[in-house]
Amino acid sequence: MSWLPQYFFRPRGWLLIAAGLAAVALAQLLGRRDLLVMAVFLITLPLLASAGLHLFKPGFTVRRSFSPAFVETGTTATVTVDVHGSTPGGARARIIEVLPAHLVDVPSFDYPNSVTPRGLLSRYSYVLRPSRRGLFTIGPLTAKFSDPFDVALLRRDLDRGDVLTVAPAAVPLPEISLTGGRGQDGSRSTRQQASPSDDDVMTREYRYGDPLRRVHWPATARQGKLMVRAEESVTTPEAALVLDQRLRAYGGSDKTAPKSGALVTTPAFEWAVTAAVSVAAHLLERSYTLRVLDHQGRPAFLTSRSAPEADREDFAGQPGAIAIAQSLAALDLSGGLEDVPAPPLADTLADKLIQTRRRGPVIAITGVLTEADAMVLSAAIEAAEGAFAFLVSNHPADVAEPLNILRRAGWQAVAVRPATALLEAWLAVDLPSPLTTVAARHPRHGEGAVRGSRP
Repeated sequence: MSWLPQYFFRPRGWLLIAAGLAAVALAQLLGRRDLLVMAVFLITLPLLASAGLHLFKPGFTVRRSFSPAFVETGTTATVTVDVHGSTPGGARARIIEVLPAHLVDVPSFDYPNSVTPRGLLSRYSYVLRPSRRGLFTIGPLTAKFSDPFDVALLRRDLDRGDVLTVAPAAVPLPEISLTGGRGQDGSRSTRQQASPSDDDVMTREYRYGDPLRRVHWPATARQGKLMVRAEESVTTPEAALVLDQRLRAYGGSDKTAPKSGALVTTPAFEWAVTAAVSVAAHLLERSYTLRVLDHQGRPAFLTSRSAPEADREDFAGQPGAIAIAQSLAALDLSGGLEDVPAPPLADTLADKLIQTRRRGPVIAITGVLTEADAMVLSAAIEAAEGAFAFLVSNHPADVAEPLNILRRAGWQAVAVRPATALLEAWLAVDLPSPLTTVAARHPRHGEGAVRGSRP
């Protein structure tokens, strides 16, 4: 009986109403009062059952939890739903969890649980595997209630749903020299002997096994016993990450306008986001203090709906890596959808990088740059020990001149397509040749993979 409408009444209810209407017609035709009484009963029963369901709506408390609290794309999350309530008259319910459209497997459950006593807590769990980043509303939990006679139907949302944060997954990156190869591990964490003057030296008494090169002879002479320098001071390495967020720079158009609640993004920007979270994780794992800026020199996550601290720009350690990943989860492209070119990179970006004088590398991940944009970035090399740029474009040839400007200024820059493997681009930017351009391994439309050669 799936052809019967599933609104207000169950199939049995619709059949009772139809039988009641038929009994009314027969009562009038045959003049039988008993048929009329039966007709009234058949029609009234579903109506009263429906009114009872709407009048005595059962109360519910729904608690939904995610494990882990936020997930990366391509990984799994376990959703646990606790439903506590009562159903008058012994009615049961069919519960359906409403999910975003790209999560096609919609879970459904019977309430109460067959293993749980009626009126007590019923617990359900299922697994999600999100394939894209963003903030997704999981729920609401929708229930279909029926009366004890199974003739009426009531649909209810038991809650408003909960938001699941899906962050972009970081790609593990190998070591490369981020400071011109001066450091042994590419990090250039500058070790300074704390011996410019006696006032700058911290000493302690000699211990068995201390190397003789650390003996501090002036302090030894003063104390009358062998003294050595305390631990050498280590300068914390610093770096800056610039993430371009201009809509038109990443090939955005009027067709990029999202549906309600969706992200404003393009395939090129998704590549940039993955690169940003991967580079950030790579640097923070190596004890860098990382500053993350947007194309205007502002904190990069000011417009992100998922950022725990939108105005934060400095990150360090594992908590910093988690905060960056969470902030990138719902980062949109900025700029209007009108048919105008992308706004230029702000001069304040270069000014901010120069003024801070950070002793470390600068990594820029951008869309299509103009020559003026490239000049703005070129100025920032004054404040960096190493400068690296990834220009994401569907047609790398379109950014040939900006690439040359950056390279002449001392940047190690490559152009990539959205289909380019991040690992390939990361290794290419480390090549000593300034003429390297990376394309996808499997170019489309007959285009060959463009790869510069060493002169």
